[in-house]
Amino acid sequence: MIKNMGTVDRVIRIILAVIVAILYFAGIISGLLSLILGIIAIIFLLTSFISFCPLYIPFKINTRKNN
Repeated sequence: MIKNMGTVDRVIRIILAVIVAILYFAGIISGLLSLILGIIAIIFLLTSFISFCPLYIPFKINTRKNN
């Protein structure tokens, strides 16, 4: 697994995941929407921590500066 995510990409994903968590715990989102956004937020966090996004492979995207 070759890392393909840069720092800015990782930070943006973490910020989005935190925003989803805040919206959920504030009661702004609920039901199916909160479930879908929660799953996406978890995926964002996991991919940010390992610096690898499998969806980038077919599109040959690499946001990391050091290859």
